[in-house]
Amino acid sequence: MTMKTLLALAAVTAMLAPVPALAQSAEAPAAVIDALHQAAREADGATYFSLFTPEARFIGTDATERWTVEEFRAYADPYFSRGQGWDYRVVRRDISILPIECRCVAVFDEVLDNAAYGTTRGSGVLRLTDDGWKIDQYVLSFAVPNDVARDVVGVIRAGETTEP
Repeated sequence: MTMKTLLALAAVTAMLAPVPALAQSAEAPAAVIDALHQAAREADGATYFSLFTPEARFIGTDATERWTVEEFRAYADPYFSRGQGWDYRVVRRDISILPIECRCVAVFDEVLDNAAYGTTRGSGVLRLTDDGWKIDQYVLSFAVPNDVARDVVGVIRAGETTEP
């Protein structure tokens, strides 16, 4: 074989090789977030908490709510055990796998709809583990329209009893 033929074969082989991790899709981490919302809707605590890393944290809407996964489980399990979950429907989500060599960290933000709270926002970080993608941090926050933000801040300040 000539050098030209060898180079052509190498090029074809490279094109037919499996897609490297660099081209990894955001579908798998998105499916984990979808499963989280589904488990919450169904009050399925076992599934819900299995989607977090052991070191995960959940940051809630109250300034005092920065929970480890175990602290959040202690809060949520009584609700789940009564069959009472929460329903946040995804309106829009953006998710990106960070351009680091391992391709093992994904970040996301999502606009959610909730019957009680209206438009809210979720955001967070997922990490690729030996058991697949897991949530390392989830943040739930209220989406406040700018034109009413000062009024909302006034209500919040009036209701604050402790420092965050």
